[in-house]
Amino acid sequence: MIDIAGAVTAESIDEQTRDQPEPAHAAAGVRGVAAHYGDPMREQRTLTTGVGLVDRSHRGVVAVPGEERAGWLHTLTTQHLADLSAGQGTELLVLSPHGHVEQHAMVAEDGETTWLDTEPGMTTGLLAYLEKMRFFSRVEPRDATADHAVLSLVGPEATGALETLGVTGLAGPDVVAVPGPKFRSGELPARPTARYDVTPLPVGGWARRVPLGVDLLVARDRMDQVVAELRGAGVPVAGLWAYEAVRVAARRARVGVDTDHRTIPVEVDLVAPAVHLDKGCYRGQETVARVHNLGKPPRRLVLLHLDGVTTDQPPAAGTPVTLDGRTVGFVGTAVHHYELGQVALAVVKRNVPDDARLLVGDTAAAIDPA
Repeated sequence: MIDIAGAVTAESIDEQTRDQPEPAHAAAGVRGVAAHYGDPMREQRTLTTGVGLVDRSHRGVVAVPGEERAGWLHTLTTQHLADLSAGQGTELLVLSPHGHVEQHAMVAEDGETTWLDTEPGMTTGLLAYLEKMRFFSRVEPRDATADHAVLSLVGPEATGALETLGVTGLAGPDVVAVPGPKFRSGELPARPTARYDVTPLPVGGWARRVPLGVDLLVARDRMDQVVAELRGAGVPVAGLWAYEAVRVAARRARVGVDTDHRTIPVEVDLVAPAVHLDKGCYRGQETVARVHNLGKPPRRLVLLHLDGVTTDQPPAAGTPVTLDGRTVGFVGTAVHHYELGQVALAVVKRNVPDDARLLVGDTAAAIDPA
């Protein structure tokens, strides 16, 4: 954890308010991370208008070395990874046999190892699946969470702040637009649908350009050094509450928080960054192809504005969304946003109109049509 006096850690959130929105399932042996540093709204503004450093070292990290790693991961996941080369990153999903989302991971390739970082508490499941599918492949997946940590520079000035660490020239994210239904073979390039620039850090590890800023993977024994250099250059710190508010406003779903056991990738806008629609077979591909061809996913991800709130506690993840007394969806991440007020990501039935008068518990809610 970034050691700042007055920081409220994820473990202590439940004692003060609902864990907005970080669930407390930190990996074994990994210290808690800061929810905020005393002023969450100011921290949100910093991440939206400038840059801030967020400790995300509670995320799980899986290292996959081995000469066959790219082709092996290509066959197991939704992403096109066969030609992934050093200096490239992307996103991937692991699906159930029925096409439901089980795992989401951010990817970075450094030329010797493919690094996967995933949601807190989900490392064991991801690693167990990879181990089960090794067979005779020359790969050695391992849990690297105890040795490596993720930090994030978030905001429009993230790449400028990265120069403090001696890194320049990171290209912006490159995400292929998803073609409409009835896609034809060849419409998508033979490359990951989301491509993120990855470059080595002088202190070891790497930096990866992502939609919200820049992710850093560093050895845990180098965290204090990296934090000190960035803070010495004037980069302020921000907590998870601020990060999650920025993420919600950007409508980026978190697997395990904004999804349930029935979620398929297209429902939560994970096709464009994490699913390649024109590659070889993988578990769950039939569902992905069928829904894409038909163009009728059963549900969709929306941003809800919550009205008439009389409590500081946002609705808990999983709270039903109702319309005329019928349950039509559920809330995922709910946050207090410094400009939008109280908002939440929710998954609702596809046929719920944008102007529907919804309820989240006893709270009125409206879909943001943008």
